[in-house]
Amino acid sequence: MAILLAFAPFIVFAVVDRLAGGTIGLFAGAAVSAALVLRDWLGAGRAPKVLEFGTVIVLGGLALYAGLTDPNWSIIGVRLRVDLGLLLIVLFSIVLGRPFTLQYAREQVSPALWDNPIFIRVNYIITAVWAAAFAITVIADLVLLYAPDLTPAVGIGATALAIAGAFKFTSWYPKHVRANSDILPQ
Repeated sequence: MAILLAFAPFIVFAVVDRLAGGTIGLFAGAAVSAALVLRDWLGAGRAPKVLEFGTVIVLGGLALYAGLTDPNWSIIGVRLRVDLGLLLIVLFSIVLGRPFTLQYAREQVSPALWDNPIFIRVNYIITAVWAAAFAITVIADLVLLYAPDLTPAVGIGATALAIAGAFKFTSWYPKHVRANSDILPQ
């Protein structure tokens, strides 16, 4: 699933954030994100995607800000900013009328389906599920930020369940629609 690779910058950010700190994590995530955009830009038949381009802006912007101002952000504070940025990217893609999942889905299907209303609706629904998952991560971050006595496992668990649920739904829903539609091919 190509969409998994789009989350690599956030995984790199999370790992490096825990090992070396938020600012270095932001720079590492931004570098991975820039590499993905460059790969798509230079690759034949590829184009940079909304999620990847937005990730460069969010992680790169936060990295530059943190590098230049040395803010006193906690780990949860950095995560909140990153997760909020991710949520905004997804919501922005819906507002623009180009749900972020549409670019990944078009790589998986025939161009004959690209303008099919059911195909487009499926991608709006999947993108909305991702927006809900990222909203849960933002809420989990806020809870941990304002209830520091709470164990971080609560936030990590909520985030893991939300993201796993969105991945599962992304895999299941198109199959469900195809199985119940005579318009989309099996």
